[in-house]
Amino acid sequence: MERRVKKALKEIVGEENFTDALIDLIAYSKDASEHSHRPDAAVWPITRDQVSDIMKLATREKIVVVPRGAGTSLAGLAVPEYGGIILDLGRMDKIIDINIEDRLVVVQPGVIYSELDRALSPHGFFFPPDPASGTVCTLGGNVATNAGGIKGAKYGTTKDYVMALEVVLPDGRVLHTGSKCMKSVSGYDLTKLFVGSEGTLGIITEITFKVNPKPPVISTAMATFETLEDGGRAISEIMYSGIIPSALELVDRQSLVAINQNTDLELPEVEIMLVAETDGYTKEETEFQMKKIMEIFHENNATTVKHADESKGGAAALWTARKSAYGVVARFNNNLVVEDLAVPMSKIPQMLRFISDLAKKHDLLIPTVGHAGDGNLHPVMCFDGTDPDQVIRVEEASEELFKKVITLGGTLTGEHGIGLAKIPFMGLEHDETSMDVMRSLKQLFDPNNILNPGKMGLEA
Repeated sequence: MERRVKKALKEIVGEENFTDALIDLIAYSKDASEHSHRPDAAVWPITRDQVSDIMKLATREKIVVVPRGAGTSLAGLAVPEYGGIILDLGRMDKIIDINIEDRLVVVQPGVIYSELDRALSPHGFFFPPDPASGTVCTLGGNVATNAGGIKGAKYGTTKDYVMALEVVLPDGRVLHTGSKCMKSVSGYDLTKLFVGSEGTLGIITEITFKVNPKPPVISTAMATFETLEDGGRAISEIMYSGIIPSALELVDRQSLVAINQNTDLELPEVEIMLVAETDGYTKEETEFQMKKIMEIFHENNATTVKHADESKGGAAALWTARKSAYGVVARFNNNLVVEDLAVPMSKIPQMLRFISDLAKKHDLLIPTVGHAGDGNLHPVMCFDGTDPDQVIRVEEASEELFKKVITLGGTLTGEHGIGLAKIPFMGLEHDETSMDVMRSLKQLFDPNNILNPGKMGLEA
């Protein structure tokens, strides 16, 4: 990057909000995925106008810009594949407005998910999408990836709550989409176009979210099953029983083994464990829902069913088993590829069986957890990236995995996005017409291909 461009960036954001120090560029070369590439510089804008001026400069100089939140992407979304400028939005972190009367909040993109949750709590409201990285991930990143989480079965994902956006386009123009009304069909739905666009079409500088009243009563239960088929059938029956759990999570045998090896939870090492949660406004309502779920557990040959005693912190203990899975699996080997796929709920047992067989076929450890209530599974491929043979086996296993996903009517990603990781498989899910339309949209918004290029398979 030329010295005059760096000087111009410093003039826009100030010396204190610019870096080209090697240690910072190395830090910005990665996100939470296995991908890496070093940028040429990084900036921390604090206003929309600074973002706009940066993009005007980038357009003029034909310089790549990669927007970044907390860098929690597991698919390489925030990796600067072609170098350029990292635009770190973490310092645009203000909660601008909490409007309980209209059931909405207005935030900047650098607000941490859990900070919004804490701010809403005194009002008795919450922002339902609950990503696993909620204590560190930013809301701008949540919108860019259409993040989900454990509440997806009942409450949906980020796209269901985005009402309006302020977006800086690649040429520096500022676009406002949507409205503060609960219903709006005025013109094309540009808001939804940017949700899940992975920073390839524009830079989100302000978000208006719908928020929900928070049910005060929660009930939690856990069940274990000796076969994937019994557990899978229980999932399907719950989801068409008329009861919609606020969460329905699964943990497979390899994950349970990993948890037991690294904690004192002493979980039964069965084929599948399910953790269910119901919520409501009265104890009677909430327990009625949980009673029905527990009946379905028993009817499908659950070997263990435990209903948490809330007064003794029982729910926390059950959720520890689910939420500790990724952390303990990370100790198994030098490298992890956390896959993200979704299949119709009726196909969950078939998918889990395929993953188990795939691990044996390629001699890999592939523990799996997931959001059973919406068919979103996370197989975790553990391997040593310094061993070429293991790398090849992981690549082969990944290709077979996603071919099977599409055969079952599934999708490549439920919540992590495409990024760099899933580009080789985009043609499995999207026909050439679909890819042409997506590329046309990218060309329309970003004719110079300077905004997060190399992602989502959109290169012509």
